[in-house]
Amino acid sequence: MSYMLPHLDSGFAVDQAILSEEERVVVLRFGHDWDPACMKMDETLFHTAEKIKNFAAIYLVDITEVPDFNTMYELYDPSTVMFFYRNKHIMIDLGTGNNNKINWPMTDKNEFIDIVETVYRGARKGRGLVVSPKDYSTKYKY
Repeated sequence: MSYMLPHLDSGFAVDQAILSEEERVVVLRFGHDWDPACMKMDETLFHTAEKIKNFAAIYLVDITEVPDFNTMYELYDPSTVMFFYRNKHIMIDLGTGNNNKINWPMTDKNEFIDIVETVYRGARKGRGLVVSPKDYSTKYKY
């Protein structure tokens, strides 16, 4: 479903997407369109895009086409989702230890909507770090 979502094909385009949104959260998915993990995440992004369009804008960035951010944001995972609000990176505490990004494919659409909504509400209040509505640590999986 990646072909249904807007792609950013340069570092300048990514910067402009982040800078141009004043009232909405910018959700950036870094990865490859051909990667199975990205395909799962893109499916979730596509199905939630219409529901969250009032408070979030979703863009896809190919990390080989736009390598500018790979070292800056440590984009080594197959699929990485990051959030920005008013030109500021919004971190989210998911219980995984990495507060900068979501680096696994999310398949539950309602969980993703909840996360984006939490990021939006926290960012509007001026918070740079928000706490996820669900704990994604592995301690509860045993």
